[in-house]
Amino acid sequence: MPAENLKSALRSPAFVIGCAFIAFQVWILFDAQQPMLQRPAHVVFALVLLFLYRPLSADWMPRSLCIAIDALLIAASLAVGAYYLGEFDRLTTRMENVSPILTIDIWAGTALVLLLLEGARRAVGWILVSVLLVFIAYAFFGNVLPGWLSFRGFDLEPAIEISTMTTAGVLGITTSTSADFIFYFIMFGAFYGAIGGGQLFIDLAIRLAGRAVGGPAKTAIISSSLMGSISGSAVANVVSTGVFTIPLMKRCGMKDHRAAGVEAIASTGGQLMPPVMGVAAFIMAEMLNMPYGQIALAGLIPAVAFYLALLLVVDLSARRGGQRAMTAEEVARTAPLLPRLHLLLPPVVLVFALVSGYSAAYSAVIATLASIVTPFLRRSTWIGLDGFIGGLREAPKQAAEVAIPIAAIGLVIAVAVQSNLALKFAGSLLTLSEGSIYASLALAMLGCIIMGMGLPTVAAYIIGAVLYVPAMQKLGLEPLAAHFFIFYYCVLSMVTPPVALASFAAAGVGNSSAMKTSMSAFGMSLVAFFIPFGFVFDPGILWQGTAAEIGLSALGLMVATALWAIAFGGWCGKPLAMSLRVVIGLAGLAAVIEPMGSTIWFTALATGWGIALAAFLASRADLGNFESRVFVQAAE
Repeated sequence: MPAENLKSALRSPAFVIGCAFIAFQVWILFDAQQPMLQRPAHVVFALVLLFLYRPLSADWMPRSLCIAIDALLIAASLAVGAYYLGEFDRLTTRMENVSPILTIDIWAGTALVLLLLEGARRAVGWILVSVLLVFIAYAFFGNVLPGWLSFRGFDLEPAIEISTMTTAGVLGITTSTSADFIFYFIMFGAFYGAIGGGQLFIDLAIRLAGRAVGGPAKTAIISSSLMGSISGSAVANVVSTGVFTIPLMKRCGMKDHRAAGVEAIASTGGQLMPPVMGVAAFIMAEMLNMPYGQIALAGLIPAVAFYLALLLVVDLSARRGGQRAMTAEEVARTAPLLPRLHLLLPPVVLVFALVSGYSAAYSAVIATLASIVTPFLRRSTWIGLDGFIGGLREAPKQAAEVAIPIAAIGLVIAVAVQSNLALKFAGSLLTLSEGSIYASLALAMLGCIIMGMGLPTVAAYIIGAVLYVPAMQKLGLEPLAAHFFIFYYCVLSMVTPPVALASFAAAGVGNSSAMKTSMSAFGMSLVAFFIPFGFVFDPGILWQGTAAEIGLSALGLMVATALWAIAFGGWCGKPLAMSLRVVIGLAGLAAVIEPMGSTIWFTALATGWGIALAAFLASRADLGNFESRVFVQAAE
């Protein structure tokens, strides 16, 4: 049977091309080629695979016509690849704005842009394509716009040159990141999932938290944080872990939309969790010209604060609402962990390689090899040929679905930079906020959330970084803090109504209302919503400074977000009155957004924790009086 499956896979053009894609990526890792060779090849591989794995389908169109269109698109993709290969020497040595632009350049560049638009549509839908079309229209018709938006516009030839003939457009930083980093981490995630790593995370979370108060929700949060740290995709995380955790929460008495909302926000946070984080984190490393390991380290404390706040709020909400924990029998149904604990080795290898100074790409490849070898350490976890085939199929497929949208986003960067839109937008933001750092941050936060509605996180982050970061830096923010601020809110936009991709995916899995799920997930996200304001004013939270400064910053953030969580959870030994919840919440908010050590920071913490402690002691006193009364009555 495995041999038959192998023969079937080898007869599949998508599988064979996918294997060639993997071989190409391994080759350029160990023998790097010129950018104008490896980046176009990466995009062409991804285009062909995307058209094969996501064929055109339309009810109003005959099936034969759909197949013919797909064949034409694949042929056009290969022709574009042949153009870059044949013109490689000329494209590498030509001088921008000086060397002539040939007719073949116009045809090939136009074809590539159209192919990327169609590929982005199939990968993520019309919303991203609409954004891209707006920027393309701006490139040609910017001269008709009023005020600061106006610029002279591009003719076709310079537009094609900027977009497709240099390393500044679709073959720029986004494609570079996809080819040099993202592919390898996606490959690791695909192979680790194929050996049962995802199921191990779920079972481990059940064993750790299933019997605790709010156990099912805590299980979803823990498993999604672990799986999200590997997958780096909120929607993929929802689909992979939610099929188990959402029914589990519903069986334990949680409402449909609430269970789906917990999974949506927990999966969304996976993009913040090192070591892999989300695709946008790799783009950030390139934009800041920093090692990816440094980016991952900077994201550790905010991610831990995010998940601790979620765990605390579901714990307190479960106590207030009386949600039951899992029974011992339900926990016992999970497969034994001990025979599978060695499957944790690949993520450990990944972290060790990153910490040891290996590049992100090498670390991911080493971890992938560990994923292939590790199952054979015990007979009970051996994987057959089918599992290996599954990894070979999923890795290039998932990589293609990421590579094409972010390559297309290169158009946005090219237009925003060449038209000077980014700097003009920064100036307008500063004018609108009247130089106030808080007002500027609030406007940037709102802009990121609006842009992120319906866009993949990486697309929203790139646009946000191009438009907002220059203004934030002019106000004195460090580049790392500014980029992380934008990144964080673009991640949270995945659960922000009215368009929330992670929430919609969770609603589909949980058979719940999409809008109710979105509102529930967004409500829970508020418990960690203002963490970015903390690291903007305290660089220690982003692992900047001495060990003592970092430790104090982390502790300060945790105690502040814990207050915010108590306010949202509404429980401190007993249900809290709304007035107390408001005061504790405001104290927690002030402690998060105020610089650590300031008078307001100390006052807020003292006030919030003083009220929380008083409420808790009062609840203990009430419980003691109740037990005393019961004892006296029993004695009488």
